Amino acid sequence: MNCLVVEDSRLARQELAHQLSATQAFGEIRAVANADEALAAIADSAPDVIFLDIHLPGKNGFELLETLDLVPRVIFTTAYDQYAIRSFEHNTIDYLLKPISPERLRQAVGKLQSTQLSKEVKSLENKVFVRDGERCWFVPLGEIRLFESVGNYARVHFDEHSPLIQKSLSALESVLDERTFYRANRQQIINLTYVKSIDAWFSDTLKVTLQTGEEIEVSRRQSARLKKLFSL
Repeated sequence: MNCLVVEDSRLARQELAHQLSATQAFGEIRAVANADEALAAIADSAPDVIFLDIHLPGKNGFELLETLDLVPRVIFTTAYDQYAIRSFEHNTIDYLLKPISPERLRQAVGKLQSTQLSKEVKSLENKVFVRDGERCWFVPLGEIRLFESVGNYARVHFDEHSPLIQKSLSALESVLDERTFYRANRQQIINLTYVKSIDAWFSDTLKVTLQTGEEIEVSRRQSARLKKLFSL
């Protein structure tokens, strides 16, 4: 797993990064001081988990999460206990009160590792913050049936809604669980749990019909992969 530490205190940031390194549970550990730096780091490396302080200069921890299109797993690290209930409105694994003891940190990392082992199920429970103009949604990832490319943006289809988010399809593909979200072609990623039927199409390709009636033409290369996946 890769993780990002967001903490405005330099000493606290260094200490937490050191403690996380000692657990030997992480590949890359990046540490930043504020929400703007965190947004850049998330866009660059798509961390599996964020260790997030709540009181930050500029945007606070909650405001940071609300600006994200895809919310990674979160472990809050704070000196204040009054935000605990609010924290679990987000994709929260644990809530750590400072000063953080090594034992308490190991417990949080253990929870994180147990969710990593069930990544496919957990990925469907992750929530996506979607904003389109003045309208906002906080949608469980499993309720999104289709992502469609619109230039450097992506259209998100859930229920009767289809807002745009500022994220390319390639960026989405890099963080979505490929066992559930399948790149059907250059323009579309489908949620396999919404597949109603798969039919032969032109030139050894397939056509997927979703439960909502939408029809997706799968590219030739991806059709071969899909046949293998469904043993067709």
